[in-house]
Amino acid sequence: MSKQIVYSCYANRTREGEQFVPVHVFSYQIAGSITFNDGKTAHVCDEGALTFIRRNHLLKFLKQPPENGEAKTISVYLEEETLRDFSLEYGYASDKQVEGPVVTMLKPDPLYKSYMQSLQPYDRLSESGNDDLLKLKLKEAILILLKVNPELKNVLFDFSEPGKIDLEAFMLKNFQFNVAIKRFAYLTGRSLATFKRDFEKIFHTSPSRWLQQKRLQEAYYLIKEKGRKTSDVYLEVGFEDLSHFSFAFKKAYGVAPSAL
Repeated sequence: MSKQIVYSCYANRTREGEQFVPVHVFSYQIAGSITFNDGKTAHVCDEGALTFIRRNHLLKFLKQPPENGEAKTISVYLEEETLRDFSLEYGYASDKQVEGPVVTMLKPDPLYKSYMQSLQPYDRLSESGNDDLLKLKLKEAILILLKVNPELKNVLFDFSEPGKIDLEAFMLKNFQFNVAIKRFAYLTGRSLATFKRDFEKIFHTSPSRWLQQKRLQEAYYLIKEKGRKTSDVYLEVGFEDLSHFSFAFKKAYGVAPSAL
């Protein structure tokens, strides 16, 4: 399918790479399950679950296929350009900025179900000549979301960027997310240069050094005190690669994580 309407299929238990959601996502779990973790709450979405994910947030994904089967998901990515065009055409606008959950579990509704079913045969949307059809299906998704969950209007049509926030509190809460430093800068409402300057004033070290140290400290605690497996912990605390994690851990603590 097109990059804005994506059908994904996984036969193995998988985790995503960079854990940053840049656009709103409307998803339907066809088979298997997916667990979203926003750092506060874990949301388990089993077969038939409908979710709405807010843009500009950090989120971890874990996809779990059913026994002897495949995890299957259809996701509609609502990019800002699409929403701005819709806003102009239909006259929708945000009245105010609203705080809310990163992940909203949508209640089942016949409109949602029929829409998601209508997407499953559309495996040719990515082919040339289907741009108008794609735009129609994206408009339909927005109209249905507004019909069934009208409170999403102030979320969908809020085009503001993240404002400047408390950098120290944000980093202490979100260090375990595996994202580039430029993402942390953006989410704290700073340019990369300002972020690095403010960071060093607060933590007296560079962001990359601090992140590695903080992640290793958390890993040590989880393995030593909680008895967690190294193979699970390294991803959870924000490392991409097991061998890199093991090397950094041994360098910091003088012992391999498996030896704990």
